[in-house]
Amino acid sequence: MLGFLVRLLPFWIREPLIILVGTVFGVRILYMALFDGEGWVPAVIGAVFLLGAALRVRLVVHALRARRRPAPPADEVTEPAPSAPVTAAPVVPPVRRPAEKKPNAFVQASLAIGLFAVIGGALWIEGKLPEDGTAATGASRPAACRLDEDEKLPSAYRSTPEAVTGADLCRALNLPELPELLGTPAERSVYASGTDNTAPLTDRKVAQPETRVEFETYTVELSATYNKLTVAQYAKLTTYGDGGDVRKLTVLGRPALLTSDHMMKIQFDLGSGEGASGPVEQGPLARTLTVAFDGKDRGGSYDLTVWSESGLLPDDSALVDIAEAVLPRITQGARDHG
Repeated sequence: MLGFLVRLLPFWIREPLIILVGTVFGVRILYMALFDGEGWVPAVIGAVFLLGAALRVRLVVHALRARRRPAPPADEVTEPAPSAPVTAAPVVPPVRRPAEKKPNAFVQASLAIGLFAVIGGALWIEGKLPEDGTAATGASRPAACRLDEDEKLPSAYRSTPEAVTGADLCRALNLPELPELLGTPAERSVYASGTDNTAPLTDRKVAQPETRVEFETYTVELSATYNKLTVAQYAKLTTYGDGGDVRKLTVLGRPALLTSDHMMKIQFDLGSGEGASGPVEQGPLARTLTVAFDGKDRGGSYDLTVWSESGLLPDDSALVDIAEAVLPRITQGARDHG
């Protein structure tokens, strides 16, 4: 349908429009292939777009050259001269046919460029709008969630119908307003991924989907564990440790627990000679908010963890705000995509 409508346009509108669209798409796809690591297939597609635009440019150049050639003289209708000057005949001026008025190529090309600018502006404005159609708040668009679409879902997810996936968690957590909730509104996410894992030491029988969103300052992880351990039982387990910096609270009407622990740091030598393998070391301090699946705390929980390489941590209120913004979206996401 679109191709039929394009063919209906005049030549001096259709061709510049096709050249502009082909050039923009070709350059964009080539950029994605060369700098975003999308592979050789997008590079070939981008080259085809640019080749098509180049052929159209050649066609327009030939058309312009043809218009600049001198036109043949207009047909003139004159009275034939008499064979013998018997009598003086009146001189009849030559009759010239009115020249056909041709469309202005510059005006048509300008209209094509203006039409393309309007279409590009509309697409740009649409890209700035969030999914709900409201005006953007100025936050940068988050990084796209990286998912392993070819990976087979573990059997633990099939035996737990209510379990969400790593994709559901990534869609819920990777919000444009997440940097503002963390206290770093000027940042944007540089990496986001979702995985369909299982809980360790459970023989792959307990579903534990996870997602990670990375910023320059903070890294945020969100996981859901579908086991029988309640938040109250987990709170009792923390008393066997040092019990430092543990807070009990309620989030969204559900029992919750704030705890702190150090991440693990492992260094590998991959043969580059720039580093050496070493034992597991203590990494930066992380703050985790554990929230029960429901208000009755019947087992299973969400774990929202935040840490940074510098050791800085946001306030506990930031974790609570993130949980209150993200957890309702997980339920909705599972309903829409499950």
